[in-house]
Amino acid sequence: MGEMLIYLFAVFLITGGVLAFSYVPSGETVSYTGDYEPLRGVRVSAAYHSILDIGFDDRGGLLARQLHHRCAILLGLGTVVWALLGRFLYALPVLGLAAVAALGGYGSADDLLSGTFLARVPIPVWYGLHLVAALAVGALLVVSSRREAARQPRTAGFVAATLGLTAMLIFVL
Repeated sequence: MGEMLIYLFAVFLITGGVLAFSYVPSGETVSYTGDYEPLRGVRVSAAYHSILDIGFDDRGGLLARQLHHRCAILLGLGTVVWALLGRFLYALPVLGLAAVAALGGYGSADDLLSGTFLARVPIPVWYGLHLVAALAVGALLVVSSRREAARQPRTAGFVAATLGLTAMLIFVL
């Protein structure tokens, strides 16, 4: 399970990097000028405008957003399963940091938290929280995976099976 979490995190990191190239972490209010007709001319934050542009205008942007979101959910669910398998030492901190990273991701999108008391936190702070928590999750997963591999060395068949299962989780479920 630890290996699968590493692979999920790798896809999460790659899609996050792709999304970061088009994302604008700014709370500045701008007029929407993108392809989504119902919002054209509406005043939105620059962060929300960039997310709409990623989903509607950037080639492959919506796929990257969906993969990023799906891997985040699978990472959380996999961590719960990992905890149930007895890896409490790392599972609980990973799950807590993943929850913080998810909250930071939603806050940086400036869509779900708008209108709540959490909307007072500046968008760059949410984005920084998302990045720092996600990197901390990755560090914990790498440390845990290396310790597991030291106890039980990985074979080529094992790595191939976990890669296959991870791909199945991402693309089939």
